[in-house]
Parts: sequence; C-alpha cells; structure tokens
Amino acid sequence: MNREYDYIILGAGSAGCVLANRLSESGEHSVLIVEAGPVDSKLLIHIPAGVYSVYKDPSINWNYNSEAEPDLHQRNIELPRGKVLGGSSSINSMVYMRGHPKDYDRWNDELGLKGWSYADCLPYFKRGESSERGENEWRGGSGPLGVSRARLENPLFDALLEAGKTSGQGHSEDLNAYKPEGLARFDSTTRDGRRCSAAVAHLKPSLSRPNLDLVTHALVEQVLLENKRATGVRFQHRGKVQIIRANREVILCCGAIKSPQVLMLSGIGPAAELNKHGISIRHEMPAVGQNLQDHLKIHCTWRCTRPITYQHVAKPWHKLAIGLRWLVKKEGFGASNIWEAGGLIRGNESVDYPNLQYHFAPMAATYEGRKIKLAQGFTLQVEQLRPTSRGQVTLNSADPTDKPAACFNYLSNDHDLRELVEGYHKINELIMQPAFIASRGDRTSPEPDIKSDNEIEDWIRATASTDYHPSGSCRMGNDDDAVVDAEMKVHGIERLRVVDASVMPNIVSGNLNAPTQMIADRASDFILGKTPPTPEQASFHFQ
Repeated sequence: MNREYDYIILGAGSAGCVLANRLSESGEHSVLIVEAGPVDSKLLIHIPAGVYSVYKDPSINWNYNSEAEPDLHQRNIELPRGKVLGGSSSINSMVYMRGHPKDYDRWNDELGLKGWSYADCLPYFKRGESSERGENEWRGGSGPLGVSRARLENPLFDALLEAGKTSGQGHSEDLNAYKPEGLARFDSTTRDGRRCSAAVAHLKPSLSRPNLDLVTHALVEQVLLENKRATGVRFQHRGKVQIIRANREVILCCGAIKSPQVLMLSGIGPAAELNKHGISIRHEMPAVGQNLQDHLKIHCTWRCTRPITYQHVAKPWHKLAIGLRWLVKKEGFGASNIWEAGGLIRGNESVDYPNLQYHFAPMAATYEGRKIKLAQGFTLQVEQLRPTSRGQVTLNSADPTDKPAACFNYLSNDHDLRELVEGYHKINELIMQPAFIASRGDRTSPEPDIKSDNEIEDWIRATASTDYHPSGSCRMGNDDDAVVDAEMKVHGIERLRVVDASVMPNIVSGNLNAPTQMIADRASDFILGKTPPTPEQASFHFQ
C-alpha cells in the first residue's frame, strides 16, 4: 500500500468492485480500494444455495438492525449487509433484475436527471453482463458479470407460470427484456453453478494489475477535507490509523446505510446531527441520510399435498449430499438460489406499470429473525416496489466503530399499506388458480381465519420484513435537497463522489444489485471523462 493514489474507493461491494476494475483497466491511474471486511474465501459464499448460511454469518455481515419501526408494531427489522469482498453481492439471493424501464425514464423526465433514461442506461446494463440467453436488443453477452437462467425443475414452478396466464396476471419469457411484466423464471448472478459476485466478476480478475491495490479489514473513519476539497481518507487497519492521499478523487461506495454515516463523520451532513455528536461542520448538507427507502415484503405459505417440495434440504445428510454434488459437478440444488421464479405485476388497474414483485420457492419458509424454518409446502412472497414512505440514517455517536441508526418509517404512508394489502389479495388469486389444485393444501401463513382487510393489515404490520434493498439516502438530484449531482459528485465538495444504491432518487422496481453495478459503470465514464455509449432505444411491450 502506497501513501497516495489517484483514486481511492471506499467499499469493495457491488459498486466499488466495478469501479476498481474500470478505473484501473487502462493502467494510467493508480487505484486503492478499501474494504472493512475480509476476502471472500468462505466456500459457502460461492455455493448459490449457501445463501441461507452466508447472509446471517456475522463475520461477513454488518448485522444492522433498524430502529424501532413505529408502523410495524415497534419492531426492529434486521438488515443484513455484506461486509466482505463483493459486499452484499456476496451474500444476496442473486436475483438479476434491472428494474422497470419507466423507473429510469422518470429519473430523466420527471426529476430532471438528464442522461439517466433507460435508453441511456441500457448500454451499461448490456456491457456489464454476460447473459446465458445470449446477446440481443436487450441483453449483453460478453460482459464480466455472469447471468444464468433458472435451473431447477419442479412442477410448482410450472404451476406458478400457468397460474399467471389463467389469472390474467401475465407471463414473460424475460423480465429484463421485451416484456417487463408478468410471471417468469428469474435469471441469477451465477456462472457455471457458482455465485458470480461483483468481486468475482470485476475485482479478482483486476487484482494482478500493478496499479490496483486492495486493503481489507480496514474501517474508514473519515474522508479528509481541505477547503471543501477531498484530499484523502483516514482508516483503521490492524490496530493502526492510516492516512492515504488522493490525487484525483475519493469515491464513497459503502452503501445506503454506511455511506451517509461516513459523510457525517467527515463533517458533511445536517448541522443539528453533527452538532449533537460534537463533529465539526465542514459542509452543511441537510439531505445526507434522508430519503431512505426499501422494499417491504410479506410471506404467504401453503401446505403441499404432493412430495415435491424442498424442506428436506435442511437435514444434515441431504446437506452433505447436496454439497458433494456441487463440489464435484457444480450442479443440482446447491447451484440454485431456490427462489427461481416470481414476477412483476400491478396491484390494480390504475397503476401504469408493475408496482408489486413476487418471489416463489417450492418450500414453506418461515422466518424467526435470521433463523429459517422449513416445512412441506411452498412460499409466495410479495413486496411493494415503489413505496412513498421515507426514512433516514442518523448517527448513534461520532465513533466510526458504532453502527449508524436507520429508521425506514415503513408503512408511514397509508398508500404503502394499501398496496401490500392488494398484493396479499393478488397472491391468493394466483394460488387459487386451477394450476395449483393438484398441489395446494391449507394456507399456513397467514392463518386461514385471517380474512378481513383490517385483519390483513394487522398481520402485515406484525410480520412484514425487508427484502434487503436499502437505497436513496444520498439522493441524486439538481436541487438543494439532493446530496450528489447527476454525475454523482457531492454538491459543494470537490473531488468527492458517492457511487452506490444510496444515490437512487427513487428506488427502482426490482432487485438492486444489477442497477447498482450499472450505476457504478456509468460513474466510471463520468470520472474518466469518457464519452458515454450511444443511447439504445430498445422495444418494449407495456400493457
């Protein structure tokens, strides 16, 4: 590790790994990437079915919890975030979903973020992926990120897709292509039966470059500022404080919970919050930590009347057999994330594009904190995609080893609760279709006697949980309430950017890993002053 670099990237997660690759690939610039966690050496990280172990492993997880959520019966919601090379792309469920094209068009048209339409973003999605579907108008075929089609064969997946057709909720061959609506089999960020995290796709192939250095087990204390210009970083590494200078830029890629904390510890944030913790104000910015968003989900489960579900995988002998098959052939149950089907649907006809997302698994999964209990049955979960409720990230103290305080204010807007109630009814409509007659037993969650909307609302408040998609807390925009501009430069501070899911002005309608990597790829062109690719106007079917 040198004492100065051209670019210093804080966080080796989904965004940081992409930036490390892109900024170092010419060999012209020296790059340091700083990660708080360890290298991704644990075998279970790379086994797709190992997701149920890695996302609760405290050695590679920040183990955040929300503050008591007022509209979720004062519950503290667990918020696992990756603390390892690859960040949350090393512990997530690997669903590859870009969001709906209209999400990005709204950023461009309604929020004034010119250059962020889906036509502008599509070339970056395509150049970032190597889709097993092959290269076409919508998909990329030669990028670093491996994206594979669903592998498991199970009659319940077939029933789900057929139920989508008969219920009128629709069907799509590829939710990231021509028809981003309906029931479908999901793609996953896997390659040859292994998880393809951002670290595997982008960082590890780049580490042999002499101009790229990586330091792990390094906790960032603050970004160093001189006259409202970022000049370097200070971090703790193996018991010592290190100060490293940045000749060009410092790029903050710590995620929607950690990035606002680092800004505030650096003296950039709301004056009242900084004063409360005795932090010198270097640049007052009320928007830091505000606009926090997430996808809230509910789980519905049914017993299955046929022996075709996967509850047996939790038994020790089955785990051993699954693991051995994966080690030898990289196939079978171990090569799957299990949640291989779902869809994007509308809760009602007044919505102009899908506002709900399904995830389906051929097992009845119930959650007690991070402990998963499996039973013979199947699970269909639904999440609200575009919540109107907003939360905030604040500090617990000025100590960088303390966790920040995150409160999402889930369901603080009645609109969000109504949409989840509509999602509950859509789930039941789907499972009551003829395709499930041969397999459907009693509903086990919620209990069958929960029927009225008031009862459903109370059940939602008591059981709803996160789908692990925090975003928006360092919002991108041109107004005074934004943290970064359209090129992700922090307003009022030179040579400092934030590049991660925290910059999303409004959360996108789907999983966040693919959009976060796209955002980082775009940022690399902004940073290097490269001309962006020509926008691509792909054709889409919008019902």
